[in-house]
Amino acid sequence: MFPPGQKRMLGAHVARDLLLGCGCSAARLMRDVVLGFFQRGWTQRTIRAHATSETSRNRAEDTRATGRPGVSVIPLRSAREHNGVRTWWVMGRCCKCNGRLLCMCLLPCMMTGHLLIYVMVSIFVTISYSPPKITVHYVAPGITANTSTLASHPVGPFWNLRLEDGALWNQLQHAWDRKHNPLLRGNETRTPSATFEVEEQCLSDCLSHKCWLPRTHDLNSLPEPIRAFVRSMHCREYTLLINQPAICHRDQSGSEPDPPMLLMAIKSQVGNFENRQAIRETWGRTGLVKGETSKKGGLVQTVFLLGRQDSSTGPHPDLRNLLELENQKYRDILQWDFRDSFFNLTLKDLLFWHWLQQHCPGAAFIFKGDDDVFVRTGALMDFLHKQWDEHNLFRLYTNQTDAGLDLFVGDVIVNAMPNREPATKYYIPESFYKGSYPPYAGGGGVVYSSSLALRLKEVSERVRLFPIDDVYLGMCLYRLGLAPSHHPGFLTFDLPESERGNPCAYRSVLLVHRRSPKEMLTLWRQLQKLPAQC
Repeated sequence: MFPPGQKRMLGAHVARDLLLGCGCSAARLMRDVVLGFFQRGWTQRTIRAHATSETSRNRAEDTRATGRPGVSVIPLRSAREHNGVRTWWVMGRCCKCNGRLLCMCLLPCMMTGHLLIYVMVSIFVTISYSPPKITVHYVAPGITANTSTLASHPVGPFWNLRLEDGALWNQLQHAWDRKHNPLLRGNETRTPSATFEVEEQCLSDCLSHKCWLPRTHDLNSLPEPIRAFVRSMHCREYTLLINQPAICHRDQSGSEPDPPMLLMAIKSQVGNFENRQAIRETWGRTGLVKGETSKKGGLVQTVFLLGRQDSSTGPHPDLRNLLELENQKYRDILQWDFRDSFFNLTLKDLLFWHWLQQHCPGAAFIFKGDDDVFVRTGALMDFLHKQWDEHNLFRLYTNQTDAGLDLFVGDVIVNAMPNREPATKYYIPESFYKGSYPPYAGGGGVVYSSSLALRLKEVSERVRLFPIDDVYLGMCLYRLGLAPSHHPGFLTFDLPESERGNPCAYRSVLLVHRRSPKEMLTLWRQLQKLPAQC
């Protein structure tokens, strides 16, 4: 790939070479035609001169033979020669006429061909030029390049560009962008405040869920999970019911401990005690963890992210007392006062980032995953140490001592579109969101740096909540001008059926989804004593 400047230069050189080559070919052709005309003219003049001299000689001989001038007695041989010369003379005249006709037909064709070549070269040079891309940071959804009321802005965001489509999320995001970014308001000095005043009133009444903004005409026809999300999507602050403020500063020796190398934030539900216990006993064990291929290791700390799931939120048993006992024993549970559902998983990311900034900002890396995945923690530590060493080397050579590590790794999905099937788990109606999804890391888990987590927390305050948490992370990354990195070791869709029971097949795996608590315990024991042939 060439930069735009080199593309234009290369196109100019190609055009020059083509025109010079065509010009040289045309010059050679014209030279041959002209020489051909001269050669034909010389031949014809020679034939005429020869015929004239032959006729004069014959007349002189006839005068001497008969004694009478002007009387010509031509012998049979001389007559034949005379007729042959005349034939050559007639052929020369015909060739001369044909040459003129050929010249008259050839020159327009040559000029048309040159014009066609010039047009083609001009088109190719124009196509090869592409203006430099502008990094998209604060582009509102629904903005079009032809909107006269807006200032100049980059185009091409991942969401739909036409506001008149009427999708709820796109309209709300567009209004938010115009509120936070004055450039997008163009010549309008007045901030559209009606919507924001209503939202400010709604934010003070989040817990009761009585205040919401009905913007879709078919809201009552949507499934209940979508309706519940729309009614509370403006709420972002919830009470922290169970907190662990000292989890990153806990040390049995009494001294100030180092922050964890890897903080594992596992999304779980109140009733999934077996999953949490299996993680505590296997890959999510808190403490020092060494790498599998190197001696480097680090401190690993695990926390579980929960919402509220009891009889008031659905047909769930009341497990609050059991959860309190679990918390007293392990001290690794974070619970907020919001309804724990699939479409509220995005809230766990937002609330965890706030908690991370307040209570554990010194962690180097964050693993965010579900409670039904299996992680090879030692191999993951090797990968993170390699990334950290490369980043330190980069800072050393560039003298950028304050540069943060923008690492976000997982099973990346690109060019994804919303699921429009109402019966599926990931159903997103067209009245709620229009457009394609940005690149995002799907599946059961991702790894990103703590410095990037704090940046995600800041940018998330300007991106509307989205029901699918993985897609929402992709939106926030896109706003930062970043993209997730794909790693083949993150197996979102599991191993092939024939290899799932083979422990050696997990040697190149960092994460596999999904595994039951019993399968986690079995696989953990198998990986602790792998055969030498693996």
